[in-house]
Amino acid sequence: MSIEKELHSRSGSVCELCGATEELKAYEVSPSNGTADTNILVCGTCHSQMEDPEQMNANHWRCLNDSMWSTVPAVQVMAWRMLTRLRSEGWPQDLLDMLYLEEETLEWAKATGEDKDEEDTIKHIDSNGAQLQTGDTVTLIKDLNVKGGGFTAKRGTAVRNISLVADNAEHIEGRVEGQQIVILTKYVKKSN
Repeated sequence: MSIEKELHSRSGSVCELCGATEELKAYEVSPSNGTADTNILVCGTCHSQMEDPEQMNANHWRCLNDSMWSTVPAVQVMAWRMLTRLRSEGWPQDLLDMLYLEEETLEWAKATGEDKDEEDTIKHIDSNGAQLQTGDTVTLIKDLNVKGGGFTAKRGTAVRNISLVADNAEHIEGRVEGQQIVILTKYVKKSN
């Protein structure tokens, strides 16, 4: 049985968040293991608002007052995430205060960092003030001696597919001359 068929069977062919019956499709709740347990059935309206915060209509999400009590962990996770995104509206915070999630489900809900305030999250900024993201390409703006590597990473070297060091805003990691190295963000500029 396909995931979508399982979801239709589980939900009775209604959006598991708002109860709509039109434009239903599977939505993967990340991080996902690719099974129906980590997917929910959502309508086009819910899907577009979850994917694009610019289209968010806070009143549409009053439906979470009912769906947050679902017994399906994936539905609980998305209800928690959407209420967290909307908590500045006032009423979602009241619902969040009532919502109880098992410890494992709450960890899953927090896995995307929804609960972190914008100013609480670590931002990796390059030498020009541009924010770096995982997977970006950066260019070295200075010759760097690689400790333990026995070589100098030359100015102008492009470092592709960088990864961010989660607990240090000044460090990124990237591969130079076949070696994975830690680079200070003040010595790189983001490439377009």
